Amino acid sequence: MSVVALILPLTLWSRVRGPRPLRTAARVLMLLFTQGTAVALVFVLVNNQNNLYDNWADLLGTGNHVQQAADLGRDGTGGLALKQLPKVRQVFKPADGPGMRSAGGVRVTQLKGRVSGVNAEVYVWLPPQYNEPAYRGKKFPVVELLPGYPGSAKAWFGSLKAHEQLLPLMRSGQVAPFILVAPRTNLLAGVDTGCANIPGQVNADTWLSIDVPRMVTDNFRAQPAPQGWAVAGYSAGAHCAVKLAVAHPDRYRAAVSMSGYNDPIGERNSLASQNPALRAENNPYLLLRKAAVPPRVALYVSGESGDGYQAGTALESVAKAPTTVHVVFLPRSAGGHTMALWRPQVPAVFRWLTLQMGQNRARGEDRSLTTATAGTTPRSPSTAGSRRAALASGTSSPAAAGRKR
Repeated sequence: MSVVALILPLTLWSRVRGPRPLRTAARVLMLLFTQGTAVALVFVLVNNQNNLYDNWADLLGTGNHVQQAADLGRDGTGGLALKQLPKVRQVFKPADGPGMRSAGGVRVTQLKGRVSGVNAEVYVWLPPQYNEPAYRGKKFPVVELLPGYPGSAKAWFGSLKAHEQLLPLMRSGQVAPFILVAPRTNLLAGVDTGCANIPGQVNADTWLSIDVPRMVTDNFRAQPAPQGWAVAGYSAGAHCAVKLAVAHPDRYRAAVSMSGYNDPIGERNSLASQNPALRAENNPYLLLRKAAVPPRVALYVSGESGDGYQAGTALESVAKAPTTVHVVFLPRSAGGHTMALWRPQVPAVFRWLTLQMGQNRARGEDRSLTTATAGTTPRSPSTAGSRRAALASGTSSPAAAGRKR
């Protein structure tokens, strides 16, 4: 189409017939068509590079994947006895898109969440050992992968190339053979759910922490929660990862945050920032600080100053055993708030997860501070002079706190 848009004016420019106003109008339309095609081409290239939108409905804000959003209570189950629910049997097919056929291929299914009322796609990648005869009876640990906002669940496989990076590390034993699961998080038109349960609007927390894990354990040889489950994300997905793990230590053992934040208002379009009570309920810093019993979770938080690092030191400042927080400082030269910063961190993150989740300890050397783009961690300025609000949000500057993710 872009080639046609370029050749068309060159071919027809001097061939247009009719009155002068008609010739002028025809040439203007050709120019507009050429410019529009060029803009569309650039958008497609950028979108393919960063996996921002899955389809036109996501881009235009017309997509809605919520069938119902009942009040499910504090635990997000709606009083249902989850163990008594019938098993969820899904049909999977090969996923389409950049990188989705690499490293053994990613598969996708359309899941209707029985508890959450969400109807959306879930992508699954199986480690190389999964179908080997020696592992026939083995159950595998799982990492749930969350993108930023706007963002596609495909981004972990397309832009970050997580499965391509991890395949050789899993084969060599440097990283445990994790099942990778990437569910859709862009559930409502034009807003970030903040991975929260909001009666009448969306039950994103339940979708991610109940419906998706139940589906995975019903269809694959996955280890049970919480010991066999972790959640990882970047940007808005990083906030969600930490919040889910801190709020549900019975569902996750570890969480990874790359360039995340604590206060939901870090994403201006977040539903979880609608009012003070909702913000507090979905702020992992406040959840940790107020916890009567510290959750048994391990947190990995990486970021640059003003973009994720302060979120980590804030969590570290209030964490009490058995909660652990591993903070990785990244220099400004590491790449900014982009895929170029997060992509190289994937191997280090999964080596850390291998250790924290008790998988393959013999060879899971922790190189978190010596691989990817990790720099020297400057402890002294991390929280000095910061107001409590800055610590809660995980940022030391108003500009960073209000950045759109």
